[in-house]
Amino acid sequence: MIEVRNLWQRYGEQVVLEGLNLQVREGEFCALVGASGCGKSTFLRLLLGQERPSRGEISIDGQPLSAEPDPERGVVFQRYSVFPHLSVLDNVALGLELPRSPLLGRLLGTAKRQAREQAAALLERVGLSQALGKYPGQLSGGMQQRLAIAQALIVRPRILLLDEPFGALDPGIRKDMHALLLELWHERPLTVFMVTHDLHEGFSLATRVLVFDKVRQDPQAPGAYGARITYDLPLTAKTRPVHAPGTRPALT
Repeated sequence: MIEVRNLWQRYGEQVVLEGLNLQVREGEFCALVGASGCGKSTFLRLLLGQERPSRGEISIDGQPLSAEPDPERGVVFQRYSVFPHLSVLDNVALGLELPRSPLLGRLLGTAKRQAREQAAALLERVGLSQALGKYPGQLSGGMQQRLAIAQALIVRPRILLLDEPFGALDPGIRKDMHALLLELWHERPLTVFMVTHDLHEGFSLATRVLVFDKVRQDPQAPGAYGARITYDLPLTAKTRPVHAPGTRPALT
């Protein structure tokens, strides 16, 4: 599904990524791990289309990655990317309204009702059905992150990009969020890339762990070389289960 060929990213004299080559099948869950500053989040921004590579190419289904973020790619950051002036329901419904009504940013009549019904159904799935009328500032950190995940999923992306989405949460809430993420990944045709500094989190959630590291160092020119994927670890015991239509997987 996704192919990365000889990818480099340079900012001025600083090389962040060099010579990345990668192939990812549809439905894989890839955890990106490594030391701070080794290009994991940069790679995520390249996948999103926020940045263009200095050299090399990323393709999806054999076609070059589009120059800007599109509905095929959803993203969740560690800092909650929600609209504080909108209710929980409006935050999610907006993802359906803006593409259909780019000038007004709002739908009317039946179309608006359908969009809000879809948003409410997804919010129920992520455990926010009792908070539809609340504002993000009235929610806990874990609830805000559930809202951010619902925002990303409402447009039904093929690719979900997660940049340390649970790093600011306490351990108990993180465990609940892990279960939610796995449940949604089992149910939906998602290919996931997740940046994390927590090795246990990466190995417990992902089907594949990609380790980023600098293999070349020059003390006289610390920015001359970038990071590569030094280890690509498939966790073969973990695969997406196949479920009969209309059934929901149990969490394990």
